[in-house]
Order: sequence, then structure tokens, then C-alpha cells
Amino acid sequence: MQAGGVGCAGRADEAIGPRTSVREWARDWRAAAELQVAGMAGTVSGLDTRRFLVGRGRPCVVIPGVYEAWYFMRPVIDALQEAGHPVHVLAGLGRNRRPVTDGADHLAAQLDRYRLDDVTVVAHSKGGLIAKYAMLRLDPAARIRDLVAIATPFAGSRYANWAPNRTLRAFRAADPVTAMLAAEREVNSRITSVYGRDDPIVPEGSELPGAVNVRLPIAGHFAVLRHPLTLATAVARAS
Repeated sequence: MQAGGVGCAGRADEAIGPRTSVREWARDWRAAAELQVAGMAGTVSGLDTRRFLVGRGRPCVVIPGVYEAWYFMRPVIDALQEAGHPVHVLAGLGRNRRPVTDGADHLAAQLDRYRLDDVTVVAHSKGGLIAKYAMLRLDPAARIRDLVAIATPFAGSRYANWAPNRTLRAFRAADPVTAMLAAEREVNSRITSVYGRDDPIVPEGSELPGAVNVRLPIAGHFAVLRHPLTLATAVARAS
């Protein structure tokens, strides 16, 4: 998830939030750029996503956050592949600008198309909302066994109140879909929420009642996606 309007003036150790310094904030956005560039390099070289479908382990689906294409999830994809899991990407989401409900439809269609069952979904930010919506509204047979949600704004983000477009305003706590997902706890026991000790994009944090909550020792919204504990958690849940 992205939001604008966060200033960077001041000393390198000046706090952005209660615990995030400007240096950490800058490192987080650098991680976002590196994830974007590294992923794009693979697509430019003609990478065929069908190669990710090889594996004898539990099937996995990865879902990126808002303004992120599937390749933003390469650290997760590579970790799951190395552990022997076939990994499905939702290329049809593009850069994931459509509403959460549309993304959930894409996920359900992928499950139908490949007749997937006993699935682990690993998602970043908005992707976690998409997966939870699908679990609640589109998956009565519980084909999605569990969800590993990374830096997901389950309670919304206050910065979305000042967002310049509908895509980002959808993350307001008062948004009907976001509010419903926050209130509904039926599937929370099947969710593992992984998040940094502070998130400058989601200051409310990603702790989810009733879920397994994994708090990382670093701050950030993007750098957490490639943290070793995040990857280990995704692989453990899929195994």
C-alpha cells in the first residue's frame, strides 16, 4: 500500500512515526524500488510464469499490494519454489488498482481454473485484504486453507483519508469493504499476519485479533517482504 504526504526533512535519525526514523523510511522505499526493478528485469527477459507451477508441495497463490505487479512478490515466489511448492500468480490483476472485490474475483477464478484446493495464499498489503475477502465471501468450501498476510492494513490506514484517488481512499477505516473485513473475524484463525515493528504506510499496524501475529524486528512496509523471517513463515505455513 502506498500513501503520499510523508515529509523527509530533518536529521537522518528524526522520527517519521513513533518508532520509524527517516533513515529507516528511506531504506524501506529503497527496498520497494529494488523489488520493482528486480522483478521487472525478469519480465523483460521473457520470464514465463508457468515455470512457477512446478512442484509437488501444497499449491500457493501470491497476491501483491496496490500499484504492485505480480513480480513484486519474487522473494516470496522464489522461497516457496525452493521449498517445492507450485506458485500461482495473478497476472490479470495488473498493478492491482481495481477494488478489493475485483481482486477477490480474480483469486476465486484462479482457484476454479486450476481446480486448486488446500491452498496457501501469501499476500502483501492490499493483497491480504483481497484474500480475506475471498475467504469470507467467495470460498464456502474453504479451498484456501490459510493466508500469510504481510503488512496488510486490516484496520485501514489513516493516510488514506487524504489520498488523491479512489484506489487509495479504499484503505480508509470507514470504507465499507475495509470496515467489513475489520469486523469479520470468522477466518482470522486461518491467517498469519506478518508485519514490521512500525509501518510508516500503515501506522495502525497489522496485528489481527484471533490470528497468528508475527512482529518483525525491523520497521517498514516493503522491506518486510524480503525479510528472512517473513520468507520462513510463508514456507512454514505452506508446508
